[in-house]
Amino acid sequence: MQYVSTRAAASAAASSSQQFSDILLGGLAVDGGLFLPTAYPQVTGAELDAWRQLSYADLAFEILKKFATDIPEADLRALTAKTYTKEVYKNARKGEKASQITPLRVLEEGENGTKLVLQALSNGPTLAFKDMAMQLLGNLFEYTLAKQNAQLNIFGATSGDTGSAAEYAMRGKQGIRVFMLSPHKKMSAFQTAQMFSLQDPNIFNIAIEGVFDDAQDMVKAVSNDLPFKAKQKIGTVNSINWARVVAQVVYYFRGYLSATTSNDQKVSFTVPSGNFGNICAGHIARMMGLPIDKLVAATNENDVLDEFFRTGVYRVRKSSETYHTSSPSMDISKASNFERFIYDLVGRDGDRTRALFQKVETHGGFDLSGKPGADGDEFKLVAKYGFKSGKSTHDDRLNTIRDVADDYGIVIDTHTADGIKVARENLEPGVTMIVLETALAAKFNETILDALGEDAERPEGFENIEDLPQKFVVMPPDVEKMKAYIAANTGL
Repeated sequence: MQYVSTRAAASAAASSSQQFSDILLGGLAVDGGLFLPTAYPQVTGAELDAWRQLSYADLAFEILKKFATDIPEADLRALTAKTYTKEVYKNARKGEKASQITPLRVLEEGENGTKLVLQALSNGPTLAFKDMAMQLLGNLFEYTLAKQNAQLNIFGATSGDTGSAAEYAMRGKQGIRVFMLSPHKKMSAFQTAQMFSLQDPNIFNIAIEGVFDDAQDMVKAVSNDLPFKAKQKIGTVNSINWARVVAQVVYYFRGYLSATTSNDQKVSFTVPSGNFGNICAGHIARMMGLPIDKLVAATNENDVLDEFFRTGVYRVRKSSETYHTSSPSMDISKASNFERFIYDLVGRDGDRTRALFQKVETHGGFDLSGKPGADGDEFKLVAKYGFKSGKSTHDDRLNTIRDVADDYGIVIDTHTADGIKVARENLEPGVTMIVLETALAAKFNETILDALGEDAERPEGFENIEDLPQKFVVMPPDVEKMKAYIAANTGL
């Protein structure tokens, strides 16, 4: 399996392709693009039938071996077995089996055959779906670095959950340091404490005076400084990292196989979406042949993606135009992973993809609606890829949290509430709609208290996390100061 940049010119694509291990430790390609396989591996009906009874770890192995063809199968199987255990994913709600890793719960079942189903993805150590990929990424990194006798300085940005998932996955890992940026005072108290309370010497938390997009822009700027990136051995765990995205593909297969009994049944997924990484994994699963009917992107008030899927216009917002909401992990106005989908949408034309995303930097977006003056007309092809979208607001969030608590006796987090609200608007007769859970409600207790008048239940070990001592630095969104800070703390 070979990988190519989304911005590679057709003439250079073949000669610049790389294998899985070559791109594992990095983020952006040298031309600023994102990596994708030269062709998506296909899954047969016979494989789907055989996979229905597999454990999550074995299913992960079967899918990942199609992408990581340069890792010996015995090693890859050992890595997935080490990662996906009930001991790691132990925070199941009452009535859920931790051994299932990502159990399904039917919320609604209509007379016309519609089903609304919640897929639990938040049983990992930081109570968020990011653990599903990040725990594997930590083990893959350690495995690869040991083989190369090398070290890695992870540089990433988080709007809340990526950071803690990365830090918990990488803490104590040999040869790895983590430099994690987050928007200062714009995460929930629980999210902040989860990251900043870590005292491990290889973990560096940096609170940026700005919004998530400022932090994400700094990660890209540092990644594009190729001499600095090479000297400081910079890698990334953000969803621009291909290995993280492909690890997320696994739970789409698990959700489909758990919700169906035969391969002629179709399932749709609604995905709370800000940076387009989670739903991009669903797009990849669909391109591999998983019978997904619709992929519904659920946004909050920062509705850049919803606007595109309604109009064909991709219009990023400035920091001053980005809302600070009660689903803060989606307070994102420039969706990094969106480039992977656009690359497929424009026929895998690297030159065209590069031009469109250069226009994002120079003009704040692009227009594929086909209207006079537009940059193209590919919006007409979006339906072929199954995408739809919707938007949820703070009031929608509160109402949905109350409804789900009253009707089903479970307390959901704010982002999952966005997903359920939008999913209900997109139910279709005879089609099961799976909503991907984002996090446990305890991570956003301020809003749960507002909605329900009582605190969300906390898993064991997280009772007083906000009271723990915190270690972090506050910095402006200054790339040169950030590079000086990294260099001072790596000794390279």
